[in-house]
Amino acid sequence: MAGAGVCAVQLREKDLPTRELLSLARLMRERTARAGAPLLINDRLDLCWAVGADGVHLRRDGLPTPVARRLLGGGKLIGVSVHSVEEAAQAERDGADFVLFGPVYETPSKREYGPPQGVDALAAVVRRLRLPVFAVGGVTAERVPALIRAGARGVGVISAVFGADDAQRAAGMIAGALQQALRAPPRAPS
Repeated sequence: MAGAGVCAVQLREKDLPTRELLSLARLMRERTARAGAPLLINDRLDLCWAVGADGVHLRRDGLPTPVARRLLGGGKLIGVSVHSVEEAAQAERDGADFVLFGPVYETPSKREYGPPQGVDALAAVVRRLRLPVFAVGGVTAERVPALIRAGARGVGVISAVFGADDAQRAAGMIAGALQQALRAPPRAPS
């Protein structure tokens, strides 16, 4: 899907045994490298190193960011999932390179993290941080402009792509909406 305009891929698999996950990570590394897209591995620093991924993405209750940074060094990206301004500020203090904030909208994949936070909460996180903030949770092509206007640097998606009849087309539509929103001139404050 990197050919559809996807800028980065996060391998987020919680159920596979380690050897199967390693095989999948190797395949993903080959494909993302060919497409020139960074690969981030969810929570698994060992697999990040094993396949030469570009970094890791950490859950808020996972390995602490300073520990991950000490183990990975400065050459790998570290992203952290956050669900509040306070968590986002802590991720920044701890040395994260970026945060994923959400869920902004209702989505099945994020229900365990509480109710949707909304675009205003996203804007509050963006105002508080110097780090790039990416919006997640219920993201669709139609919602991308509002997320970018709120200050998100980009978006992360699961359901809108993998739940679509044509995942490649869905990814392309979201990437196109993102590119268009990022090119739009900023609105004057009202």
